[in-house]
Amino acid sequence: MPRSPFRQLLPALALGVTLVLGFAAAAVAQPGVAQIEADGMPLRLVYPTAARARPMASGPFNLSVAPAAPPLSGPRRVVLMSHGTGGNPLAEHALAARLAAAGFVVAQLLHRGDNNADVTAAGPESWRLRPREASAALDALAAHPEWGPRLRLDRVGVHGTSAGAITAMTLVGAEWSLRDLIRHCLAAGEADLGFCYNGLPDEAARAARRARFESARNVPDFLLGQENNARHGGRDPRIVVVAVSIPVGAIFRADSLAQVAVPVGVVRAEADRLTPNAFHADRILRHCGTCTPLAVMAGAGHMDAMSPWPSSVAQAVAERHPLGGRPEPGFDPAERAAAQAAIVQHFVRHLAP
Repeated sequence: MPRSPFRQLLPALALGVTLVLGFAAAAVAQPGVAQIEADGMPLRLVYPTAARARPMASGPFNLSVAPAAPPLSGPRRVVLMSHGTGGNPLAEHALAARLAAAGFVVAQLLHRGDNNADVTAAGPESWRLRPREASAALDALAAHPEWGPRLRLDRVGVHGTSAGAITAMTLVGAEWSLRDLIRHCLAAGEADLGFCYNGLPDEAARAARRARFESARNVPDFLLGQENNARHGGRDPRIVVVAVSIPVGAIFRADSLAQVAVPVGVVRAEADRLTPNAFHADRILRHCGTCTPLAVMAGAGHMDAMSPWPSSVAQAVAERHPLGGRPEPGFDPAERAAAQAAIVQHFVRHLAP
């Protein structure tokens, strides 16, 4: 069915009305960019500035930014962004720039051992560390002599993409365990191939992981051991609103999702094969009473949520996955722009002063 032109205008119209009322400076704001260190991690800041943005290449990414430009006066609210497995902040610059235009300071993490240059901790090890890294980043911002006075950190938002949703949801009370990962992949591993065998394009490697899952079949939970049964959390009371895109959700315990008390907006990709909606986004929406759908990107695959997303990067990423790593043919980028507008509107509604 063709998309209604009026439907396409709704997110932009709603966002425009809110910004005029609540963020007057956003009409002229450009995305400034700076970087600080947070607990030994690089933390990329995207913020509103009056300086003119200019085209700039950063590796294969083509951005429009005002590097090291003076920020607009504050203090301002912060949205922390957590990228997906093997990702980096540049792949989500378009959303960060939209949030900065809306008046937010965006703090983009580069997770240790789980980024485009280093995936040695990717998976459960990184999932355990990510919430601590996010909280450490907020502590570093508060203590920073230049940025601390410019920020309002008593109420913070978090956006998480793919595995970044683990960061975001854990920070507001969701919990996960290796037991739930194992049980899910035993029950639905072939239907959820992109997640359960993430990063394993080779069938021999998938067979080895499948054998490890099978070794736990019919084993009572109490015999799986403490490591597998441990519930991993990391709630930070400063986080008062969350948005997640193409989220990992199968690993979260249903009872903990039911305890999440802050507003959570969920963006889905209609043709997501890396984290199929039935097992991930829909599970979050089903069990979390404060979670609501923000957008469904028609015709989109998992990686279509990224922007800017150079073809060279897309090809390299796709080669590391058994399926679902390529952009979907025929996907309309206007769907991504509408989803990004809905995310910004979500944070304006729940986080604006």
